Amino acid sequence: MMYVYVKALHIIFVVTWFAGLFYIVRLFIYNREAQDKPEPERKILQDQFGIMINRLWWGITWPSCILTLIFGTWLLFTYQVIPTWLWIKIGFVLGLLLYHFSLQVIFQQHKKKIFKYSSGQLRIWNEVATVFLVAIVMLVVVRSGIGLVWSLSGLVAFVAILMAAIKVYKYLRNRQ
Repeated sequence: MMYVYVKALHIIFVVTWFAGLFYIVRLFIYNREAQDKPEPERKILQDQFGIMINRLWWGITWPSCILTLIFGTWLLFTYQVIPTWLWIKIGFVLGLLLYHFSLQVIFQQHKKKIFKYSSGQLRIWNEVATVFLVAIVMLVVVRSGIGLVWSLSGLVAFVAILMAAIKVYKYLRNRQ
């Protein structure tokens, strides 16, 4: 009975972690774009974005990451033998953690008013979380229902479609 509660909590914190990852980069984008505004608009916007970024990062994203890992590890110990699909998922989760840490670096830079990335670069970086989400969910749900080659091919196709959509969006945005 405890297993289903732990699994439910794991899923809840995965959702809130991803929500934080998706929204934090949007706030980085808006904060970066505010840098190009004239004063006093720049200061007003960046002060507000700074508050929002700080609260989201420390109040939702980091706690959700930690709780996801705690409950995920708990679930991991329910397996007597870890299946191949789960090892692959753990690899993707480690990649997601590296992505999370890269956002920590950007978070620290924004606190110091250092903007190393354009809003366009941040928009592309924002989609990395989407790739991890799709890969992890498909892996957990489908598991070994399709082969590794088809799974990787599907992921590569998804990334290609995502990049094409970003280019179309950029084109349409620049046209206005």
